[in-house]
Amino acid sequence: MKHVPFFRWVLAVGLILIGCSAGIYMATPDYPELETVELTVVREEPDGACTVRWTDPYERAEHTGDYHCDPYRPATLKAPDYEPGTGLGWDTGYVLAEGPHKGELYSLDADEDIEASVDVSDDLVAVGLLVTIVGLIGGNIRSVSRMYGVSPGVVRRARRLREAAARVAEDHERAEAAVLSAWAPLHEELVSERLARVPVTRLRTAHRRRLSTKRLTESGIRSVRDVLDAGAWGVVDASGAGLRQGGKTWAAARRTADAVGRNAVVRLDGDGTDPRTAVLLGALRVLVEAGPEARSAAEAGVRLAAALDRELADAAPAAGWKHMLAAGREERARVPAAVAELRTLLARAGREGLAEHFAQASVDLLRGGDHDPAGLSARVDFDSRPAAYYALLANVVDTALRAKTGPDGHSAH
Repeated sequence: MKHVPFFRWVLAVGLILIGCSAGIYMATPDYPELETVELTVVREEPDGACTVRWTDPYERAEHTGDYHCDPYRPATLKAPDYEPGTGLGWDTGYVLAEGPHKGELYSLDADEDIEASVDVSDDLVAVGLLVTIVGLIGGNIRSVSRMYGVSPGVVRRARRLREAAARVAEDHERAEAAVLSAWAPLHEELVSERLARVPVTRLRTAHRRRLSTKRLTESGIRSVRDVLDAGAWGVVDASGAGLRQGGKTWAAARRTADAVGRNAVVRLDGDGTDPRTAVLLGALRVLVEAGPEARSAAEAGVRLAAALDRELADAAPAAGWKHMLAAGREERARVPAAVAELRTLLARAGREGLAEHFAQASVDLLRGGDHDPAGLSARVDFDSRPAAYYALLANVVDTALRAKTGPDGHSAH
């Protein structure tokens, strides 16, 4: 499950509020430049509404207009106490000192709108800053908590060890495949020769009713190899038997071929001139020179690569803070245990020197016979220790047959 970026949204809201505050502040007009003037109060109401007369300080012209006088100024400044018998009073006011309305009377009540706009801007920036701080602090705390367990060094070392383990297993498998590839045609030829010497009459015991082989031999099917070459339909056509009996005959021939194949041992002639034997000896020599340590390294590599694969899958977010931040809660929950297991595997591999063991085995398994296409050195080496070559060939073939047929001897397919 992916995490919800709650604090990112909180930070975004805070920045939006600060932006709105800046916009309102920029849209609010500035306080105008003012000049103080004396006002003659011609008429005044108790609430302060009055009519005043003043002299423009710039054009020296006299003007009359409505104004809002200070109702709380001393009584001595109001009529009739100010100038008894005139009905006039006195107050101070402001006129604009700039712009197209220069010299006109200005009411301070207009400043209230500007002050209100400024107050809104101040409130927004205060709230925006508070929300932004919450988003930043909360996001950082959450990021730190989510980055707990980041161990890029452990992950890198585990990946390198996994590559080395998988490589030695692949190199050993490739070396064994080369042996099997060289052995297979020699083995098939040997089996074919032996089956050609097994008469078809041997297949009679495969049936409750004795199989008539006279028509088969008359049709040229004289050996078990001929039966296999003809196939079930060929046996039916040649013998005149039913399809069921012909199929049983061919199946019996197939079982005979399997038994012969299991008992047929390819002879390794070090003094011969068969180029196929030279290829087989060359492929075997790679494994003989590598020794049993190569096989043990390959088997250990398979086990270790599988164990590292499992833990690396769970420890993937620990490869860096970006991976950890992008991981979900469940993925992060698996990281500590996976990293701990990787540390254990790395420590065990270090104690046993597995990385060096894998590297040396790979080097030994990659030594080929390209410099000796005739296989002379392999023939000489075989003559000095033929038992090692035969034992290794039997081991490789038996392993391949078990993988093909399964542990119970039946086909895995």
